[in-house]
Amino acid sequence: MIDVDTRALLMRPDLAETALEGIVSARAYRPTEAMQAVVPQADVLDDDGNRISQLLFGEAFDVLIREGDRHWGRCRRDGVVGWVAEDALRSGVRVPTHRMASPGGVLPFNALVDPSRDAVGDVALMPLGEFEPDLVAVAETFLGVPYAAGGRTESGTDCSGLVQACLIAGGRAAPRNADAQAELGEAVDRTDLRRGDIVVWPYTRGDRGWTGHSAIALGPDAVIHAVGTEGRVLVQALAAADTNQRAEGFDALIIRRL
Repeated sequence: MIDVDTRALLMRPDLAETALEGIVSARAYRPTEAMQAVVPQADVLDDDGNRISQLLFGEAFDVLIREGDRHWGRCRRDGVVGWVAEDALRSGVRVPTHRMASPGGVLPFNALVDPSRDAVGDVALMPLGEFEPDLVAVAETFLGVPYAAGGRTESGTDCSGLVQACLIAGGRAAPRNADAQAELGEAVDRTDLRRGDIVVWPYTRGDRGWTGHSAIALGPDAVIHAVGTEGRVLVQALAAADTNQRAEGFDALIIRRL
């Protein structure tokens, strides 16, 4: 057996997905069922019922376990594993053609659609394969959005959800958690911070379910991020953000350039 990050694996002691047979240990293996979100956003919950993320309209969800009115599986777009309500899903995956490219529509930013069959409203769409060139410009459209733990839409987002939304729009690898975002691109010294760099304060203690706090640099002296203590997405001086995060027990910041 090999050492793996179990957060992205459909694996329990009693059951794992067939693709992991011979890689991880489980008493039985079963193929997943491909499903797709049919609501604007569906909460993804951990075993204790805490929201850890959201599944957006059109995103695929690979189900391994059905239990009552909920399904346990993996969000295919970002690898988040958890429980999603049955009525938020449909069997099979219809191939989307576009991404919702502006917030404020009937479907959330970055939802996956085919406008020939999906009611998308009068909002900007972007064909799949085309991307936004400026992560900061995307982040600025979220200014004032409420902070919401586990959120990743303009209705409410957490820090890593905001960064992920910008990365998806920019066609970049877009992990959901701050610790994985801290592995993107190349390391940069704080004195060389530039617009569009990813800034992450790791949280290695693990006692609150956090993996860190992430932000996007507006330039050498400021970041845009979703801040729980402020209750919203805002622009903040880097020095102030650094002081606040360190006071809350986060480690020294890491800067990554894509």
